[in-house]
Amino acid sequence: MYTPIKCYQPYYGPNDPCPPIGIKCYQTPPNLYLGFQAPNMQQFPIQEALYRGTLWPVLYDPYPTPMKKGGK
Repeated sequence: MYTPIKCYQPYYGPNDPCPPIGIKCYQTPPNLYLGFQAPNMQQFPIQEALYRGTLWPVLYDPYPTPMKKGGK
């Protein structure tokens, strides 16, 4: 299953002088999970493809909305 957002918790050693950071997350692009381009893939209409930056919906992955501090 394609999961674009991966999270992990950095190692915090017993002698580390800094407090733990918490959970870190990063985003992976959808082309990592495609393998090969199948024939007759669904396509966006040309105007929408120009807006989204790709012709194929399977490769479209919008940037996540940055979260502001305080959860707002």
